[in-house]
Amino acid sequence: MTDNSRSEEEHNEPKFIVDEDEQAANEALRARINELAAKQKTAQGLTESEKEEQKTLRAAFLANFRKAFRSQVEMMQIFDKNGKEVTPKKVIDIQKKKGLR
Repeated sequence: MTDNSRSEEEHNEPKFIVDEDEQAANEALRARINELAAKQKTAQGLTESEKEEQKTLRAAFLANFRKAFRSQVEMMQIFDKNGKEVTPKKVIDIQKKKGLR
């Protein structure tokens, strides 16, 4: 078993790469989902095409959320109070496959 402990100087905050275009697209997606949800609550309701659009948008939003969440979990490193890395082996294996370790 290898010793994965690190000194405090080696503990760096993770650097997140933010794709501004993707982030803007997600905001637009969320805004349209909220717009349709608000309209659905009115007496007018949604048309059949708007209901289909709402279903498609929600599916796309959930897919984006799951992708981002998976990426965050796969990028994490966990350290105990003594500074020793205790990242689960499954996560380490995924990181190795992706060339992150």
